[in-house]
Amino acid sequence: MSVLGLVPARGGSKRLPGKNVKAFGGKPLVAWAIEAGLGAAMIDTLAVTSDDPKVLQIARGYEGVVAIDRPRELAGDRSPAVDYVTHALGVFEARGARFDSVAIVQPTSPLTLPDDIDGTVRLLLASGADSAASIVKLSHDVQPLKMKTLDGDRLLPYFEDEAGRMMAHQLPELYVRNGAVYAARTSLIATGRIIGEDCRGYRMPRARSVDINDELDFLFAEFLATRNV
Repeated sequence: MSVLGLVPARGGSKRLPGKNVKAFGGKPLVAWAIEAGLGAAMIDTLAVTSDDPKVLQIARGYEGVVAIDRPRELAGDRSPAVDYVTHALGVFEARGARFDSVAIVQPTSPLTLPDDIDGTVRLLLASGADSAASIVKLSHDVQPLKMKTLDGDRLLPYFEDEAGRMMAHQLPELYVRNGAVYAARTSLIATGRIIGEDCRGYRMPRARSVDINDELDFLFAEFLATRNV
């Protein structure tokens, strides 16, 4: 089973300009994903796909990493992820290389470890599923049963009444994709999807489940990194 590791790092972030090349812990943010990918035993080939010359230059500084110049039309903030994945697979296919699966390692999650990548890919392969993703357990304060809407100043249930279930142990455990790692079989990607009907979840701890979208996220991730949590 051959696995392509893919780090997507476009240059057009609006909420945090220059995000993927912004210094984080002494090196560009994208470098953390590259190094995690290089350290993952389950990845056979690692590539970085970007429309940003600065990102591509960083990628070329790592031995064995393939830098893919992504077309601008595939690098917008609304461009579907499956499009850049398909493009990357096409670049390799033109070189005579084919892969059975793709593991996407997001640079916006710099605390991701090689073990997290390997765990997600192994889950995909061992389960026979068409896709897998890293997940994190939801904190009880954002549990859907606790969500309310306002009618004037009156709090009303958004989904259903809590019915007295206010303590964490009384609520069901819920998980959400944390955006760090996605793995999918290329047969699924060929259908235009990355997350399929049979998607498995690899659990990551909350302390590593950061997803940087804006300055506050960036500062919080830096705090976690310096605390070595």
